[in-house]
Amino acid sequence: MKIRHREMVAGMIFAAPCIAGFAVFFAVPFIISVFYCFTEGISAISFVGFDNFKGLLESVSFRLAAMNTLKFNLISVPFILLLSLAIALLLNSRLKYISIFKSLFILPLVIPVASIVLVWQILFGDYGAINGILNAFNIETVDWLNSSWSFFILVSLYVWKNCGYNIILFIAGLNSIPLDYYEAANIDGAGRLKRFLKITVPYLIPTGFFVFIISIINSFKVFREAYLLAGSYPHQDIYMLQHFMNNNFDNLNYQRLSTAAFLIVSLIVILVFFLFSFEERYGMNFRN
Repeated sequence: MKIRHREMVAGMIFAAPCIAGFAVFFAVPFIISVFYCFTEGISAISFVGFDNFKGLLESVSFRLAAMNTLKFNLISVPFILLLSLAIALLLNSRLKYISIFKSLFILPLVIPVASIVLVWQILFGDYGAINGILNAFNIETVDWLNSSWSFFILVSLYVWKNCGYNIILFIAGLNSIPLDYYEAANIDGAGRLKRFLKITVPYLIPTGFFVFIISIINSFKVFREAYLLAGSYPHQDIYMLQHFMNNNFDNLNYQRLSTAAFLIVSLIVILVFFLFSFEERYGMNFRN
């Protein structure tokens, strides 16, 4: 018991800096922000109940940001999952010069976001390369970043920036599948499609689940790209929740900012809990 007690004390000592940092920079600010959700004012604080939530849900800018963020997730996350899986299957094959293609897909991971955005601005800016090509053929130009095309431009930027990481994860998942299963399937006369559906897909579910969670998290980080691409008040199709949060922070509207943050965190926690429950309940059934 003394040895176990000493180990526990030593562990607590080593963990204390991390626990203190989490408490100071995450736990305490979160508790304060929850308190702000039900109050108004800064110097003279008064309790208002759920009025902040009601006002937030009635806000046109919040509803626009929430719908754009939901739309972005529904389109970009499934697309990047399917694309990264397809590329991972291709890169995992024994094709010639495949190592060169692996390096090309990993390259976006090490390029700074500002450099990537600069390339997209050069391509899609009002006086960018694409409009220059259209001018050369006497075709009417488009203000890409200030039109409905801006949403798809942002999706392409997100996919290009994050696809490489997902590919690495899928390749790791593919390499963890025992080759004996494929050899046994070949002996039984299973075709390529049947091997993919009966072996590859079931055993990639844990990896796919993790990639799905990471893709959702990265989709909420797209504000950096959107902000650098079009500023604090971009076209309405790419006005995300992060824009709403950032603008309210600049305006020192702590109550609305805290309320929006609390709603977003609650929705993410509920979504992740549902996904973990789904994977735990049905993941093993697929593999069986």
